[in-house]
Amino acid sequence: MSVNFKRAAARVGVITVGHEPYWEQFPGLREELVGYGKEFETMLSANEVEVVSAGFVDSVDKSFAAASYLKRQDVDFLFCFLSTYVTSSSAATAILNVGVPTVLVALQPRKRLDYRNTTTYMQLANDNICSLPEIGGVLIRAGKPAAGMIVGTLHDDPRAVNELRSWCQVANARRAFKHARIGYLGHTYEGMYDMNTDPTAFTAAFGSHVQMLEMCDLAKLVNGVTAAEIANKIDEIKSIFTIADPFIDPVTRPIKPEDLDWSAKVAVGLDKLVEENGLTGLAYYYRGLDGNEYERIGSNMVLGNSLLTGKGIPLAGEADLKTCAAMLIMDRLDAGGSFAELHPCDFVDDIVLVGHDGPHNIKISDGRPIIRGLDLFHGKRGSGIGVEFSIKSGPVTLLGISQTADGKFKMIATEGESIKGEIPQTGNTNTRCSFNCSVAEFVEKWCSAGPTHHFALGVGHVAPKIRNVAKVLGIELQIV
Repeated sequence: MSVNFKRAAARVGVITVGHEPYWEQFPGLREELVGYGKEFETMLSANEVEVVSAGFVDSVDKSFAAASYLKRQDVDFLFCFLSTYVTSSSAATAILNVGVPTVLVALQPRKRLDYRNTTTYMQLANDNICSLPEIGGVLIRAGKPAAGMIVGTLHDDPRAVNELRSWCQVANARRAFKHARIGYLGHTYEGMYDMNTDPTAFTAAFGSHVQMLEMCDLAKLVNGVTAAEIANKIDEIKSIFTIADPFIDPVTRPIKPEDLDWSAKVAVGLDKLVEENGLTGLAYYYRGLDGNEYERIGSNMVLGNSLLTGKGIPLAGEADLKTCAAMLIMDRLDAGGSFAELHPCDFVDDIVLVGHDGPHNIKISDGRPIIRGLDLFHGKRGSGIGVEFSIKSGPVTLLGISQTADGKFKMIATEGESIKGEIPQTGNTNTRCSFNCSVAEFVEKWCSAGPTHHFALGVGHVAPKIRNVAKVLGIELQIV
């Protein structure tokens, strides 16, 4: 079997607010503004979210009714479209009662007024920003400030379109943790104090359930895999990966048919583990002993995990629950998010290699990813197949999640560049990354922020989006 995964889209509420006293004074104005609100809803629906409209709100009573409807619809996020000047009561009443992160949107139909021919009607039809400070100030006074604001024009405004898309991605990142089950299989790698995570604290911070799993759960599913399922998975693997010959590194070896069969069998078992437990992600590690069955399964999870991670189900090695959350955020921001750590620096080219022995996000690979046979995984028991590639060249973002002295979660992010060039051919991912300072300065600054040694590596410069995710999740963020 192969998991056909579809990301859960955020349920995004939307209200268009107006000012009832205007309708009697300016016939036709209400109908025009309702139309602009519908245009905004169409813009919103183009962003991979489920739009729930509570209609046109122009009084306190309608605001209460809209809030009641949106709460019943269990929306995750709210966009409040300001169609003209409105009293803050019409907007804030709904916003405060719905109680989800809200973005205030003021997009006027005209780029500017026709000053010599402007009427009061025309001004009111373009008065979208007039009440923005009033509503924003009231929400701050209420202790529930708006998550963000979008100002611009309703038509031909790429900046506004991009801002709207960005906020929808933030909504999807927040939604990813709602009703989510993050699997926790095995235990953290022995001695990695930074990996240890309290599942209750994780649930309190992210709202997700941590599902405790055992290797016997996975082994049962692996042992039930059929020959037909293995053959289908091998076809999938061959369609995505290039099978590489051994390199000069003596730990590399040819991939034997039995290696590929076993990795494919484990991959099918992983698909079933995700499917049967309704997992949104998985953190895993098993030490292994004397080449037993669990060791053979644990050392051959990288290939299947990389396939799943590329489909939006992040899997984090060494049972790193915090980095699993970081990978989930980066995926929902359309940045990918590959399991990574700092590797050796190149002080000649002034870059640092960023990678890991698995698992990886093949969706953001620069070209076809490679698989190599490995006689051993350094620091771990067992042998199997490794995945090797660099992520796409261009802008990149690193997102780590750590904890402070008082136990609270903290996000740490930075932006840099992925540079094309040679990488070690050792069956691991490695990306040549540079930052806006010398590589030595970068490593010092990054490590001084108190990260874990793992993080999610993604494509694009998405620190502003991460800042908004941190805001709506209520988690501290430090930008390096």
